[in-house]
Amino acid sequence: MARELDEDDIRIRPGRGSRPRTRERPEHSEAVPAVVVGVDRGRYTCRPDPWPERLVAAVRGGSMRRTSVVVGDRVALVGDTSGHQGALARLVRREERTSVLRRTPDDADPAERPIVANADILVIVCAVTDPEPRPGLIDRCLVAAYDGGLAPVLCLTKTDLAAPDAIIELYRPLGFPVVTTRPDTDLTPLLALLAGRLSVLFGHSGVGKSSLVNRLVPAADRAIGEVNAVTGRGRHTSSAAVALRLPGGGTVIDTPGVRSFGLGAVAPSRVLRAFSDLAAAAEMCEPGCEHLAPSPDCALDSAVRDGDADAARLASLRRLLAARGSAP
Repeated sequence: MARELDEDDIRIRPGRGSRPRTRERPEHSEAVPAVVVGVDRGRYTCRPDPWPERLVAAVRGGSMRRTSVVVGDRVALVGDTSGHQGALARLVRREERTSVLRRTPDDADPAERPIVANADILVIVCAVTDPEPRPGLIDRCLVAAYDGGLAPVLCLTKTDLAAPDAIIELYRPLGFPVVTTRPDTDLTPLLALLAGRLSVLFGHSGVGKSSLVNRLVPAADRAIGEVNAVTGRGRHTSSAAVALRLPGGGTVIDTPGVRSFGLGAVAPSRVLRAFSDLAAAAEMCEPGCEHLAPSPDCALDSAVRDGDADAARLASLRRLLAARGSAP
């Protein structure tokens, strides 16, 4: 006679989610500190810190899968950090950033896209001709530098083809370094600014950024493009940001050329931080004052009239505020 079955005769396989979850995460005390020097389709090229000769390929692991990681980030690696062909490490931690260069798709979109982390200097590369200078893009790069905690440097290229005086004079009131280059000039002044620092080179297509990188780092062998004679635009020759060691010490990050730079995530108050000489007067403005145009109600205009602020500096501030738009 068949035995009657009960619940003890039925084996139930535990579901995938039946294992108790814990908020505790491994400390990875054995993790190797490294700096991200390249990013390509989900793979991160990292150089263990301090800089040895080997490079380590890594992927984001575990809780890091949703964490933004860009060139310049300081990270922690576990797994195979030998750097041998086929070896793959796991990126388990990103250290706190000291600065970040970021932009948005456009001014109406506040979604930030980090480009480079932990850089000390933003070198804005601009040709004085072929293609023609774009002060609007320079202004936007300046806003991003001040907002992200980077010190700006303006590097004017192709000065053998046209005089740089007009654009130098335009940015003189801002007080940051401006250097000029041409194919036959010594790069010592620029190298002196970059020595021992982490710097990022940024500019629109065709300004000679890749040529400049090849002169700064002869072993870089970055591809060089040409400017279209009809449109005045260059083609992108750098497809991704990459960090390169300067022969005399320091690191320079080459970035792809751009044609736009959205600032939808930058508030006017963050731009004003770069103008410490105007900040005290701005605090006397009525709430909601955007400081965009001359007005009897803007305390900055009163400060200029009273001789407590420089008119050229105020004009520069207003140009930068206009570049990022008037939205708070």
